[in-house]
Amino acid sequence: MQQLSEKAEEVLESLWILTVEGDQVGCLLTDLQLEADAEQLKDLLQRAYVEIRDNRILLRPEGEAEARMAVRRHRLAERLTMDILGIEGEEGNEQACIFEHLLRQGVDTKLCTLLNHPSTCPHGNPIPPGDCCTEARRSGSPGIVPLTELKAGESGGIAYLAASDDKKMQKLMSMGVLPGSDILLMQKFPSYIFKVGHSQFAVDESLARQIHIRR
Repeated sequence: MQQLSEKAEEVLESLWILTVEGDQVGCLLTDLQLEADAEQLKDLLQRAYVEIRDNRILLRPEGEAEARMAVRRHRLAERLTMDILGIEGEEGNEQACIFEHLLRQGVDTKLCTLLNHPSTCPHGNPIPPGDCCTEARRSGSPGIVPLTELKAGESGGIAYLAASDDKKMQKLMSMGVLPGSDILLMQKFPSYIFKVGHSQFAVDESLARQIHIRR
């Protein structure tokens, strides 16, 4: 079956938030501004994802799984844009709306693992867990963690840098702290001393926290 349109996914997201997470019984058609989107509504009805009753659109059990995943993708995208890319406010929300539609076919699983299986979005709303989250809890795998979470003597691969400004990013990169490189944490106090390649460096906790490690 053809993939849902972006607008149809956004309708399912809204219905999930209003009815599954909230306490509303469906939503007025006018509230979702569906008058100009008859094609998307027709598609959702044909798939039996929604139904219309008394001028209200209701999420059917058949559509809950799709709606749940749409919400999951959106909130993971918010974590990506705001936590990793540092894009906040209205621009962050707009970029998240763009990114969420790219997180299909397992890409959401890769991003979720990259983010260490977050349980909430930046606004504190729950991120519906995926199979990767369940497996991580079952196996006790920590996924990707800040360098500060390692013990002295532990090592791993650098997954990504979450430096909050360009100067910090440039400083880390000048040390050879690059995604894909191996890193060994040698000491945690009074400063973080780590080894990358044949060189050792010392940084404070705030900078060490910007280096995310795949154990």
